[in-house]
Amino acid sequence: MQAATLITLLSFCFVSSITPGPNNMMLLSSGATFGLRRTVPHILGISGGCAVMVLVLGWSVAGLSDRLPWLFVSLHIVSTAYLLWLAWRIATSTGLREDGRRSRPLTTLDAAAFQWVNPKAWAMVLGAVASFARTDHLVSDVPLIALVLALVGLPCIVTWAGSGSMLKAWLSRPIVLRRFNVAMALLLVASILPGIWQAVTRTA
Repeated sequence: MQAATLITLLSFCFVSSITPGPNNMMLLSSGATFGLRRTVPHILGISGGCAVMVLVLGWSVAGLSDRLPWLFVSLHIVSTAYLLWLAWRIATSTGLREDGRRSRPLTTLDAAAFQWVNPKAWAMVLGAVASFARTDHLVSDVPLIALVLALVGLPCIVTWAGSGSMLKAWLSRPIVLRRFNVAMALLLVASILPGIWQAVTRTA
């Protein structure tokens, strides 16, 4: 991969990782609710999960969404329903379970699995592979894209979780935490809308 292409890939990964989306809204809420240290597994799951997606999709089904539009739409229907459920969970989260014990943030495996129903993750991964992986160099380009995405994305998502963590003291009152989580849930729903619009226009 040429230096100019690598620089463009770095920029693509940075912009894709730092901008608001389901992952970052969830990390902001998790950092505020549980603190940065307890959110680390969630962070690692996102970074590792996206890298695995690049490898799997880059070496196998990167072009399926173009050849099978119905697959793209089905993905958005399932993922949107799941994200709306997550938004509800965030909006009603108080850091405590119904039995009064503390709830827990996402584990590394939970967060990695979540990437497969995250529309932004699919768009980012497919966009990176389609734009930067040369068809005759997939064996070398795909792992490089996965590595760059993980390394560039990690500090970006840590920033979101850390920002939430810095708000933890301010959110110590249950009523303030509830209002904050409702706001995060609304932002999560808002982050889904571009993906829904893309799916609609793609099939129009």
